[in-house]
Amino acid sequence: MEPTSLASAGDRGRETVGGMVDDEPPAAFRAALEALASVRARPEIVLEHIPAPQRLAPWAHAVGARVAEPGTDEDDDFEIASARFIVLFDPDGHEAWNGTTRCVGYLSAGTDEELVDDAMFSEVAWSWLTDALTDAGATHHNVGGTVTRTASTRFGDLAGPEHTVDVEMRASWTAEDTDLDRHLSAWLEVLGNAAGLPPPGVHLLGPSDRGGSETL
Repeated sequence: MEPTSLASAGDRGRETVGGMVDDEPPAAFRAALEALASVRARPEIVLEHIPAPQRLAPWAHAVGARVAEPGTDEDDDFEIASARFIVLFDPDGHEAWNGTTRCVGYLSAGTDEELVDDAMFSEVAWSWLTDALTDAGATHHNVGGTVTRTASTRFGDLAGPEHTVDVEMRASWTAEDTDLDRHLSAWLEVLGNAAGLPPPGVHLLGPSDRGGSETL
């Protein structure tokens, strides 16, 4: 399975206040979109353009991502994690952002029930983001957000597992350049961690893989 890319994912999703699309977006915003289009996600993550929020900035762009376990047929995939990555751009600058470009991320993922009781889990999850931004070389400032853990129990006729545990992360930060491929790649790394994916290139052995001798 090949990595997925935004380059062929359809409409670039450029929107302005009121939903009006301008044929001549600012050069910095165009450069940011070109950088985003170059991102190739790992095979387990599917990328797509989604509608960008309006009224938050003169220019906005949004990307959706999801991780799913394959089912018995193409329509039976079970989504284990999803995320959004939103770019807000104001060429005149925004005082609260201390810059012109604000990245906003949201993700939700099912996780291990034991982690709900781990007092350090939220700190570890937040470090996924700060470390990923640093490792990707995504220069930024004014970063903030929340990590929320929830446990649910189903009763009666509701379908699905009896007990579920989810983690949600909301974050935003100001990008210091137009290399938003680095920022999106960092957010996709956070999504992979939340979904419990192995490091890229690592194959987890299943029962059918363990027969006979193996070399790594």
